Amino acid sequence: MAVINFGSINIDHVYQVDHFVQPGETLSSIDYQQLLGGKGANQSIALAKAGSEVRHVGRIHEHDAHFKQAMIKQGVDCKFVQCSDTPTGHAIIQVAKTGENAIVLFGGANLEIDNKDVLRALGEANPGDWVLTQNETSAIDQALIQAKELELKVAFNPAPMTDSVKHLPHDCIDLLIVNEVEAAEIAGVTDVDKIEQYFRRDWPHAEVLITLGKQGVRMLLKEETLNVPAFVVEAIDTTAAGDTFIGYFLSAYSNRQSPEDALKRACAASAITVTRCGAAQSIPNADEVDAFLTQN
Repeated sequence: MAVINFGSINIDHVYQVDHFVQPGETLSSIDYQQLLGGKGANQSIALAKAGSEVRHVGRIHEHDAHFKQAMIKQGVDCKFVQCSDTPTGHAIIQVAKTGENAIVLFGGANLEIDNKDVLRALGEANPGDWVLTQNETSAIDQALIQAKELELKVAFNPAPMTDSVKHLPHDCIDLLIVNEVEAAEIAGVTDVDKIEQYFRRDWPHAEVLITLGKQGVRMLLKEETLNVPAFVVEAIDTTAAGDTFIGYFLSAYSNRQSPEDALKRACAASAITVTRCGAAQSIPNADEVDAFLTQN
């Protein structure tokens, strides 16, 4: 059973700062790193480290092929990652002393994924496979539609949240994964209980997973609601925490672990991630998550 991830590959320019830069302010950074990132790449690496077979579909500039090799070394199948003349997508990331981050994105080659890429990748799918996508690439609607036509399970993480999400074929989505802000934007309300009411009324075809930061996570199943608390750790950098959560959850859930066990495992992986700096390199391996769960 594989996960086919139509996802972004970014170069992350990470600046450690005392506080987020304000309008008109010039701020010196404490540290700087250039790292592999992008929600798609992060989620693929998390899936691979969790033990899943994952095939990544994406595009990068030909001069950045070493980022593709870095993903391969982490266990990601990158035969559907194509090289382009367009600059690789990148992100400007500020990380404050609190561990919070602020991000500016440039889509670049991520926006060149087309229907041919979708058909090529899904042509090798097998019954029981999952399709995963986010909102940092092109051809999202085609990936959702084609996956559903092939009767594959579809997980969608609408991040970053934009108006375009409202026009996607929602009926193709089996699992919607959102944070509290994204959920509120879709539902049009901010109270978590009212958000749940909205999704139960307007998204009856899908399971919905809402991450709530330090409050943990809520999952809306067909006939029950699960609430799982977050682990308490000292956060250094929250970059890739959500992506790690998604990769570990989907790995466990697609391999038929119970929803509650999959949520606990994902929360543990995410907790480890926030105690480390950076994106992809902060994602723990399965043994580290096992050890954390044993200790906690």
